[in-house]
Amino acid sequence: MIKDEVKVFGPATVSNVGPGFDLMGFALEAPGDEMIIRRNGTGSLVLVDESGCNLPLDPAKNVAAVAAASLLDELETHEGFDLVFTRKINPGSGVGSSAASCVAAVVGINELLGNPFETAALIPYAMEGEKIASGATHADNIAPALLGGITLIRGYDPLDIKHIPYPADLWCAIVHPGLEIKTRESRKLIPTEVPLKTALQQCGNLAGLVAGLTTADYALISRSIIDVFAEPYRTGQLPDFEVLRKSALDTGSLGTGLSGSGPSVFSLCRGEDMATTVGEVMKKHFTERSIESEVYVSRISQAGCRII
Repeated sequence: MIKDEVKVFGPATVSNVGPGFDLMGFALEAPGDEMIIRRNGTGSLVLVDESGCNLPLDPAKNVAAVAAASLLDELETHEGFDLVFTRKINPGSGVGSSAASCVAAVVGINELLGNPFETAALIPYAMEGEKIASGATHADNIAPALLGGITLIRGYDPLDIKHIPYPADLWCAIVHPGLEIKTRESRKLIPTEVPLKTALQQCGNLAGLVAGLTTADYALISRSIIDVFAEPYRTGQLPDFEVLRKSALDTGSLGTGLSGSGPSVFSLCRGEDMATTVGEVMKKHFTERSIESEVYVSRISQAGCRII
């Protein structure tokens, strides 16, 4: 049966994940984007924003439309679609706002066209939209948003993505302060070269994090989830970040860091109760500095992007 319309959920994601800059990310159960995609018979992509986020409606400047156009060009189809944004993660929030839109667009259109691609094969087309937002082609938000779970980008040329096993009781607390940090601008803060000592420390941390996740070694996870490459240059955009990190760790967080380029901050925790407590501590940090914030407590989502 040919469908004319689908509704899609694209989950929020945490990327970088400590030492996993551009290489590791995981999907959250909430928040996320909701998008209605329907055939329009015009041969064009038409954007409708019902989210209240003031999204760009020019298809050349909207990440979801760029991702969709990339897929349609590959399929050499001239069908037109409406992309209706009904619920949107705030842009610049640090939890994969652009990735959620990109994956929702390609998954929805792929569904309406009879699923010519397997889900994993949609990653390159979604990445084209992500490039508009960040100025770089990276998949550490796109891959988990599409596939769910924790994903590792082993390499980009060719693209090589693997799921990383993790403990069932691993939860995440996310605090999203009322600040906006643009990924494209935040990437400019990172040096293009790093000392050998720094590179070795980062490689060791990433290897240790993967080993800790796969063996449920919480102590190893905790001492490995440290970024010495990008995060030190970005945390100055948040007030008293090291105070926040220490408060979360003292409360029981396994590790706390920037989600993506920020401003959201994530803490991995053992169990829902600990994640809830740590989330409250992180929110208090911003409240004391007169900054509104939202807290999300979530398991790592196995589902990824899906038709709802």
